[in-house]
Amino acid sequence: MRTLIWSKTFVRASRRTIKKHPSLKQDIEETLRLLRKYPFAPQLETHKLKGKLSGSWACSVGYDWRIVFDFVKAEKQQEDGIFLLEIGTHDEVY
Repeated sequence: MRTLIWSKTFVRASRRTIKKHPSLKQDIEETLRLLRKYPFAPQLETHKLKGKLSGSWACSVGYDWRIVFDFVKAEKQQEDGIFLLEIGTHDEVY
């Protein structure tokens, strides 16, 4: 199981998203749990990004919502981490 590392940008964006769309809260929590255990689970549709976000990854939270993240090496911990960068609609994060 990987450690989730929340960036300040991700925290602000997730709060804003849940405030505007409270029905997404459960989907976001479920996606983060699954991402932590199985980052390449088929339902996440995890994919590598290109262009200005090259080197980062994204997964789906429902139809139009995405979480952008990086895989990071943990220095002192046993498992590697997932650094959460952004959450938003497809058009907002890309």
